[in-house]
Amino acid sequence: MKYYNQVNAVHLHFNSPYVRYLSLMLRASILFFLLLFSGLKIFAQNSNAQSPPPPLPVREISGIVKDSTDLGVIGATVSLTSDKDTLKTSTNSDGIFVFKNVKSATYILLVQSIGYSSSKPARYKQNDAIPRIVMDPIVLKEQKNTLNEVVINGTPSITYKTDTVEYKASDYIVRANSTVDELLKKMEGMEVGNDGTLVHQGQNVTKAKLNGKEYQGGDIATAIKNLPAEIVDKIQIVDDYGDQAARTGIKDGDPEKVLNITTREDKSVGNMANIFAGAGNNDRYEAGIFGTRINKNQTIGINARINNTVNGVAGSDNSSSGGGGGRGGQGNQNNNSNQSSGNSGSGGTTTSSRASFSIRDKIGKKVEINLNYDFSNTNVKSLNDSYSVSPTRQRIQVIKNGVPVMRDTTYYTFANSLSQGDNMNKSHNFRAEIEMDLDSSNFLRVVPTLRYSSANNTRFSNIQQTGFYHQNREGTNISKNTRPQLGASVFYQHLFEKPRRNLSLQVDANSNNLDQEQEQDVKIIYFLNEAETEQRDSAVNRIVARKNLQSNYRGSFTFAEPLTLNTQLELNAQVNYNGYDNTATTQNIINGNPSGVIDSLSNIYDYSFTQGRIALNYRYGLSNMSKVRFSLGVTAIPSLLSGTKVSLGTTTNRSSFNLVPIARFEYLWSRQHKMSINYSGNAVEPTFDQIQPVRDVTNPQNPIVGNPNLNASFQHTVRAGYDNYIANSKLNYSFNLNGSLTDNSVIRNNVQIIDQVLTDPVTSRKDTIYITETRFLNTNGAYKVNGNYSISKQLSNRRYNLALSGSASYDHRISMSASQKNVNTVMTFIERFGPRINPNDWFEINPNISYNYTKSTNTLPGFRDTKTNTLALNVDGRMYFLNTWLFGYSASKNYVNGIDANVTSNPFVVNAYIEKELFNRRGRVTFQAFDILNQNNFVSRDNSEDGGYTDTKSNALSRYFMLRLSMRLQKWTGAQGRGGRGMMRRGDGSFM
Repeated sequence: MKYYNQVNAVHLHFNSPYVRYLSLMLRASILFFLLLFSGLKIFAQNSNAQSPPPPLPVREISGIVKDSTDLGVIGATVSLTSDKDTLKTSTNSDGIFVFKNVKSATYILLVQSIGYSSSKPARYKQNDAIPRIVMDPIVLKEQKNTLNEVVINGTPSITYKTDTVEYKASDYIVRANSTVDELLKKMEGMEVGNDGTLVHQGQNVTKAKLNGKEYQGGDIATAIKNLPAEIVDKIQIVDDYGDQAARTGIKDGDPEKVLNITTREDKSVGNMANIFAGAGNNDRYEAGIFGTRINKNQTIGINARINNTVNGVAGSDNSSSGGGGGRGGQGNQNNNSNQSSGNSGSGGTTTSSRASFSIRDKIGKKVEINLNYDFSNTNVKSLNDSYSVSPTRQRIQVIKNGVPVMRDTTYYTFANSLSQGDNMNKSHNFRAEIEMDLDSSNFLRVVPTLRYSSANNTRFSNIQQTGFYHQNREGTNISKNTRPQLGASVFYQHLFEKPRRNLSLQVDANSNNLDQEQEQDVKIIYFLNEAETEQRDSAVNRIVARKNLQSNYRGSFTFAEPLTLNTQLELNAQVNYNGYDNTATTQNIINGNPSGVIDSLSNIYDYSFTQGRIALNYRYGLSNMSKVRFSLGVTAIPSLLSGTKVSLGTTTNRSSFNLVPIARFEYLWSRQHKMSINYSGNAVEPTFDQIQPVRDVTNPQNPIVGNPNLNASFQHTVRAGYDNYIANSKLNYSFNLNGSLTDNSVIRNNVQIIDQVLTDPVTSRKDTIYITETRFLNTNGAYKVNGNYSISKQLSNRRYNLALSGSASYDHRISMSASQKNVNTVMTFIERFGPRINPNDWFEINPNISYNYTKSTNTLPGFRDTKTNTLALNVDGRMYFLNTWLFGYSASKNYVNGIDANVTSNPFVVNAYIEKELFNRRGRVTFQAFDILNQNNFVSRDNSEDGGYTDTKSNALSRYFMLRLSMRLQKWTGAQGRGGRGMMRRGDGSFM
């Protein structure tokens, strides 16, 4: 009862500023919308008061302007004249133009664009009874005297658009019956992992689309490992700012990288099915089926698989040729000193099953639906072996010249950790997307989502610590949880008669409810000396029950007002509310039975974070008539953080206000040559755990104390890129530079405090038992700079590809130890050279050499600096012989310096397979061998901010063999419009 009384008392206190904040936001929103709709109503009344004569029949006329490479011409000026009309507009980012309220069905059309020869004025006579007329594509020819160079070998393979890099698939040679992942491997700047992951110019690609629409839930591996390369027309890598930005053109936040596959028009309708099954020694097995129906914008798909594999040796592979190695030894940006793609990771095995179904289709002429359901069940039996070094700063008293003085001393704790885990997870995920073209001016999208997940995890760990902390910790942790999640999103857009003027509204609501029970059974043995004389031990056996309810509500409003043909003004306003209701109660287990709730080990609190964003932005460069494109504006961000510590009756209310500039700049020399610079700012409030002024002793060895005086952090980020593709030389090079600076970053201050003093009964020696208390504070000076480059040169009609790439990063991190500041800097340098050699249809070899150098330094005296470097030699390839036989292989050898020899042994991992093609290459029989030399013992190093590091080793018994059968069936035809004419398509490949 005391908790409920405290809740009521506290809410009266904490609601007042919260209500004032919401009331202010609500009044401002109501006033804005009243003014908006009142103006529209007055305008309508004034228009009606004139009592105009009955209107003439009007119609909508649309079309697309393309160049000789079949790309949409952006910003072309389109003029329509008739005896009743004089209209002018410009094409959008896909080359599409739309005229509304055209009075005459007989008209003259003229198209003009810089860099292209103007089309001759053409007279059109359409059916007067048709309200919506879609014209055949209009093709402009390039003006040769405006080109910097003459393209001899066909059209360019790579085109740079705003937010999009586009590859022409027909310029890249792959063997018949290859999948999309094989096509991507041929393209400049692409790195394809054995598990279906995709990296473009150093950045992860997170989602897959087909013809501009999310495909099979957006899973990258499903798309690229199953869809055939022969149906691909273009590959696009898109900076995606979200669905709202895609329709309005108003960008906010940071984009994610999205893969968009556009199909060839003559192969945009078809059916295909992939079936495979395999079995091996040590109970290894896999089986799966994939089927899809594609009919222009309509897609139907099923995907199901089950497998039992070894972690860190072979990723999930839906393709027909298994066992081919990854591009090993490439390193990464996470300070790993010995990391091999496709081979590293924790040891153990994974048993998984997954099934999904998706359908995208139209209901009538105005409604399009996209339904996705996914079920997954995984059981990961993991093995982790790690070694860590952690510094501890402490002030002690010493005698100097007979005088006691205080001296700061650094001590180290060395820990060997061995853990085994059995993690079982299930999830159901349903998502529906309903899009409605209410009429030519109004669009509505409704997206309901439902997800239910459950987990049952058991983890056994044994940690042996020596040095400052000298103890052994052995324990078992068992946890069970369920997490239902409900969500819905509604988006509405209205297009005005004036081209490019549009208004949109979006409302999102989500609920996430976690119910978890965790049983901890830990025994700690404390030692008195290096001889490990046992001083005392302690046992912890308790149940921690957690209930976490998270509610999120978001409303946003955007408005775009064109000023000229090349500029517009953009307004973006949104309110985002996150509410959290957290309960964590702890009970000791005594004689197998739980006791009552322990108040000191329990934590009951609720809090909310409300943030508003109001952005005003001026954008220049909307047409193709200017090579310069930029955006300038400002975003105002008010926020409020409110919370209640129920178990102690304390409250916290914090408000902040930030002004964030908007700055984006892009210069295009041509469609193959551009540079860009973007600045963004983001304010981040501290979490409630970091500011609540109570001592959380849920973990007795690591109590946490919040700091109510923490300020919000603010991160400045600058991103710059330079891309150039020289078509004649088939040379592509790209450079990217990112920098971030954080003001008032929240850091931890780890302080050792005395828990108790023990006395040896025999020697009367006193031993002090310390625990580490974590506190928080603000600091300036944390920043990070990283850059990467990629250079690719294609030779001999792209049968040879020379690829040189690299990256460098400098991470300036700040931490506190015993209230003393330590600056930890981590420098990483990675260089790779990986030619792809494919001289003919039967032979392919891809050698790769990489060098990874990482150095970590600290400013506090006594803190250890580390330096590691790894030289990795890798090769993979395949050979066809006797027409229907295939031999594939991969090998990776690492040479590591800077890590103890007893931790790593310079592993040499070899995978291979032999395959027989059947039924005109539709079927295959494959024998695979993984880790033939049984040396999968890679090590990854993680440098921590407090000057320590952890080396994690994968030590699985990973050698196994598998026999695999697979079958691929497919049939494709072309898409046709009315009367057998070609279909009109947007720039993302979607059909109109």
